[in-house]
Amino acid sequence: MRNYTIQYLFNDAPRTHQLQLNQSELSVADAAMHLVELHFGDGENSLVMPTADSTAEEILQQAEVMGITQIEVVT
Repeated sequence: MRNYTIQYLFNDAPRTHQLQLNQSELSVADAAMHLVELHFGDGENSLVMPTADSTAEEILQQAEVMGITQIEVVT
């Protein structure tokens, strides 16, 4: 397991989230997807969630629309 720290802004407030994953690297788009799931995964409206076939750019755009910006993965 590898530890990852994600630093980001959520509605312009600085946040940090830590993950343990069995992968050698974590892209910013993958981190964005984790953050969208973290903040909105329990929501009643699944239409705001990126689809499984979304591109990295689409995931980052959706995260930004949802208030998740300036994502940085720190190992």
